[in-house]
Amino acid sequence: MTYRSSWMTEELDVFRDQFRKFLAHDLAPHAEKWRQQKMVDRSAWKALGGMGALLPSVPEAYGGLGASFAYDAAVFEDMESIVPDALGGVSVSSGIVAHYILNYGSEEQKRRWLPGMARGELIGAIAMTEPGTGSDLQSVRTTAQRKGNSYVINGQKTFITNGQTADLIIVVARTGGPGAKGLSLIVVETAANPGFKRGRNLDKIGLHASDTSELFFEDAVAPFENLLGEAEGQGFQQLMQQLPQERLIIAVGAVAAMERAVRITTDYTKQRKAFGQPIIEFQNTAFKLAERKTEATIARVFLDWCIERLIAGDLDAVTASMAKWWCAQKQVETADECLQLHGGYGYMEEYPISRMFVDARIQKIYGGTNEVMKLLIARSL
Repeated sequence: MTYRSSWMTEELDVFRDQFRKFLAHDLAPHAEKWRQQKMVDRSAWKALGGMGALLPSVPEAYGGLGASFAYDAAVFEDMESIVPDALGGVSVSSGIVAHYILNYGSEEQKRRWLPGMARGELIGAIAMTEPGTGSDLQSVRTTAQRKGNSYVINGQKTFITNGQTADLIIVVARTGGPGAKGLSLIVVETAANPGFKRGRNLDKIGLHASDTSELFFEDAVAPFENLLGEAEGQGFQQLMQQLPQERLIIAVGAVAAMERAVRITTDYTKQRKAFGQPIIEFQNTAFKLAERKTEATIARVFLDWCIERLIAGDLDAVTASMAKWWCAQKQVETADECLQLHGGYGYMEEYPISRMFVDARIQKIYGGTNEVMKLLIARSL
């Protein structure tokens, strides 16, 4: 019996059929180039926009498809399965940044920024992490001080996805006193902003096509109207409200990666022979794949339930934390075990499983470390 995700529809089937063909034909051939240059081409963003794959759950009035999160989930799954090199940046801009603007932006902000993001003309980033501040967002030190009709922003951010390419950066900055109540979210437009500087495109062990950067704000300017929300001091609350979707997006990629790892490893073990027979016929190989297939299926069913909850508007932070830590953990374990079943070839970069192995490792860190996820879950007990 073939399992079908509960949130799938016939309309979404039609969209995914065309989208998968587009990914395989138009984007996948460029993946190696993107890895070499440590950045996805702008033309790819615009092509994705032309397919309606960017901001699908944003209302049509702002350039989206007016669909539910099911379309986002489908896009992210298919990208992970066919061209994972482009997923990181797209999931941040389309799945996270756009929704901060949609949920907290003024009507003017939404009409100014979202259509360009939907077309792939504007790329978004969110700048939370600082050199001394990771999961502890209440300790952010970057400041945004009022001067004239603008905020003057000073500080440093690091590990920022889309940092080299972003046109819009949501900056978590301190507009008030210490602690959570002093934080606000301010959109910095990078063009013609001399106080904004991009640092290095950081060298990572994985996700080589995703540009990840240090960012410097030295009297960078953002007009007052670029504040997200009706008043200062709402930033931490806004972050907490949106983190469940961010963490679910990480789980979406994790489950799709688990399924792909099992699939390509099963194919490999059917073709690779040792001692005169395909290695899948050895009990150890078959049992390992059976275990990983089972865990991937469990993860899929749990993920689908979480997606249903998000679409219904009642996915809580604790459940999202469960999805993030468990699916990310199982992705890492699955990639490791599937690489082992490839033998020495699994350590060669020409085999997809080698890239899946190194790409998986960050999943346990970004979006809140798995240790923080467990802490959040434990507090609910």
